[in-house]
Amino acid sequence: MIRHHPDDSLLMAQAAGRLDGGSALVLATHAEGCEQCRERLRGFEVLGGALLEQLEPTAMADDALSRALAAIDAPETPPPHRPTPLRRAAPPEGRAWPRAMEGCAIGPWRWMAPGMRFSRVTLPWDQQANVILLRIGAGKLLGRHTHSDSELTQVLHGSFHDGRALFSAGDFDATDGSILHQPAVEPGGECVCLAAVSGRLVFESRVARTFGSLIGI
Repeated sequence: MIRHHPDDSLLMAQAAGRLDGGSALVLATHAEGCEQCRERLRGFEVLGGALLEQLEPTAMADDALSRALAAIDAPETPPPHRPTPLRRAAPPEGRAWPRAMEGCAIGPWRWMAPGMRFSRVTLPWDQQANVILLRIGAGKLLGRHTHSDSELTQVLHGSFHDGRALFSAGDFDATDGSILHQPAVEPGGECVCLAAVSGRLVFESRVARTFGSLIGI
């Protein structure tokens, strides 16, 4: 059962194409497994189309037709070749990465701390996006931290509690500088999350700050 969802402001921004690449990926990953949010997204897309239809028409430039015809007649330029990225970080046993992540380059699992690993996710359509996979063992906890900007997290497997609520597979979490928390993985098994970080995580511990800077969060 999914208990935590993106709010309507995020869903509307997704429907309008206003989210950055990393945030859009995390929200799309949530919607992939959440019928409720898929329905909300469709509703906002329909609403956006209706609003566009109500806009007053704008006169086109005098040469608009000739430029359009010239573009149609221009020789097609093949797109630059982009090899299919290799996926190197394996998902939890018996599972697959979400379809929303197709086309992304998923780096190898790297050591972060005892019982904790991370993988860098590169988006071909937004290479500046700061997106990571976190894989944290049962009973382990991240350093206590807040955020310089925002962080969107989708739980892919397992569950954690950060003092505010329990987040399990399928749940979505949005945090910013108003949140100070310490996610702790439940003892039943490891937890795997996909996260898009805008700005930086601000850790209280000096050691945690050092590790955070090493992995770019």
